[in-house]
Amino acid sequence: MLYLTFLLSNPGSEGGSPWAMLVPMLLIFVIFYFLLIRPQQKKQKDHQQMVQTLHRGDKIVTNGGLYGTVFDVKEHVIVLKLTDDVKVELVKSAVATIIDKKE
Repeated sequence: MLYLTFLLSNPGSEGGSPWAMLVPMLLIFVIFYFLLIRPQQKKQKDHQQMVQTLHRGDKIVTNGGLYGTVFDVKEHVIVLKLTDDVKVELVKSAVATIIDKKE
């Protein structure tokens, strides 16, 4: 019986060529790139561009949920006016969205 099993198995084949194993790995990487990496890079680029276009008078929402008006724009920091008496300094990357753009 063992002899028959040995004859039916193909001892000459050792798993195929290395290229046959490489193609599915490349295909997985391409799918991973287009579904995860590329959209994240695009989102990050759009956020960077939005932060660079901040001007005085823009109404924004921060990542912490604060609504306010941009009072001053510096190199890496913005001064956010929450009320007439309250002004807060924030890092530019803490801006989530621009609600109303003043031009």
